[in-house]
Amino acid sequence: MIQTENLTFQYKKSEQVFNFPDISIDKKENLLVLGKSGIGKTTFLHLLAGLLKPVNGKVLINKVNLNALKINKLDAFRGENIGFVFQKKHAIQSLNVLENLEARLFFSKKSINKIAIEDLLEQLDLLELKKSKISDLSEGQLQRLGIALSVIHNPQVILADEPTSSLDDENCKIVIELLKNQAAITNANLIVITHDQRIKSYFQNTITL
Repeated sequence: MIQTENLTFQYKKSEQVFNFPDISIDKKENLLVLGKSGIGKTTFLHLLAGLLKPVNGKVLINKVNLNALKINKLDAFRGENIGFVFQKKHAIQSLNVLENLEARLFFSKKSINKIAIEDLLEQLDLLELKKSKISDLSEGQLQRLGIALSVIHNPQVILADEPTSSLDDENCKIVIELLKNQAAITNANLIVITHDQRIKSYFQNTITL
């Protein structure tokens, strides 16, 4: 379960104060957060991940208040429980596809199960590329690898930042369905933030910032 209460954030005292709506999402529920550029969508997602600390309010994941955790505890909690699909690709260039997933598990303090990794790669049509260098992957393959990296450690929450903004209609549909399917498989909450109105029909729960 994810809950937020009275969240506000300000980058500098002289800048705009962002006020965010309260949300409450039960286990296995998904949420789409829509809004135009500059409205604070990515800020909201970073608050949910504990990457930013709010000026006021709190973020609760399974009743754990992220803002009350010390930095080392927060890092450990995030590594084990949150999967993040970034706008920019965050794969480690010096590692191949398989090694990137093994590293994600290592840093999450999860055991490395090569069968589970290969099953996931097969679901995402990446199995034949497991030994490939990151620089050899296409944009679509990098997008799917980003999804794999966000779910391989079975997180409770998957957060996706504009995952379809640069995709055509066909690949937009593929990516959203992959994210929803992976969240369902791992019983995770999926939260997508975007300005992309095309994906609104894929979500029952939607808020607009």
